[in-house]
Amino acid sequence: MPRIPFIHARFPDPKDTERALVERLQDHLRGLRSQRRRRPEDGADAEPTDAPAGDAYKLDLDRDIWGELTASDRARIDRRAACLHKARMAATGLAHLKKEDRERLAVLKDGVRLAEIETEHRADELAAALHAEFPWFSAATERVWHAMRRSVREGWPGLRLPPLLLDGAPGIGKSAWARELGTLIGAPSMVVEATNEGASFGIIGSQRGWSNAAPGRVLQTILQSRVGNPLVIIDEVEKAGSVHSSNGRSFDLTTSLLPLLEPATARDWSCPFFEVRFDMGWIGWVMTTNDARLLPEPLLSRCPPLRLRDPSLEELIGFAQRQGSKRGLSEASIEAVVEALRRASCHARRLSLRTVIRMLDLAERLEAGPVKQ
Repeated sequence: MPRIPFIHARFPDPKDTERALVERLQDHLRGLRSQRRRRPEDGADAEPTDAPAGDAYKLDLDRDIWGELTASDRARIDRRAACLHKARMAATGLAHLKKEDRERLAVLKDGVRLAEIETEHRADELAAALHAEFPWFSAATERVWHAMRRSVREGWPGLRLPPLLLDGAPGIGKSAWARELGTLIGAPSMVVEATNEGASFGIIGSQRGWSNAAPGRVLQTILQSRVGNPLVIIDEVEKAGSVHSSNGRSFDLTTSLLPLLEPATARDWSCPFFEVRFDMGWIGWVMTTNDARLLPEPLLSRCPPLRLRDPSLEELIGFAQRQGSKRGLSEASIEAVVEALRRASCHARRLSLRTVIRMLDLAERLEAGPVKQ
């Protein structure tokens, strides 16, 4: 995987401490005074001699030759070193952080890796595999396919996916499709149930001063994996709640996502917890919704919803057969699941991918149960 810079800050050399600056300034002062004390006079080499009694200035010089500095010298050097160290830390962009936070971010010093698609042929293979598993997601798969080919064709250092908003009926497999995409492209994935998120804090992070303040899960995923383009799946984004501060400020999830979905602002995104800027422009976003009409217009303008159809009976049967084989189920168990699907369809019952997965889970538990003698 190639590497890119990720954090907009510079990490100081661990050896470049304030104490090291003091020692360098002391050595520099000794060198300057030694040169001046030994400077040739009247064409002859001056030899270091003991200073006459009562000559305080020459006495200080003689002490310096032997590695001694006066208390006044040391005080001035300490002040100068403190100012220099403070200025250098301010230039890094990390001076406001505690030592443990700087150490936590130090893993980003050499950048992060990016998951990549090596060739356009590989992009074709991945898109074909995704379509074979979820043929009713053809619109979403085609969007990803073009993005993978473009990443290769334009020579990008890694895969960059456009933000996707999958709109469709419950149970058609939107989250399952997104998880399969993450597996195929080899990027770390994280799934967020928006119904469990009261605000943006869990994903984006919260400012210090709030109870349980912490960086968001997205940044934590990147810190743990050292991969800058993870796939973030937000399920049922229209059901995310919001929190209001005492002054009426709203911290709803959809509003907080907007800077991360816009390429220009995502590349220079400021973390509310660390108060440091990061390049979040490589993250892949897949959001799912059961009714896109409930989402605010700013989000819809950045992520036009892809309306997905329900899978047909034959597509569900094909999914059950493929998944049954991957799980190692017997032919008899797979046929039993297929027969159950056909019978349910005859009774005009709505079938979904969720129904198929439940049937496969049940068949797997029955096969793993105790065998009667």
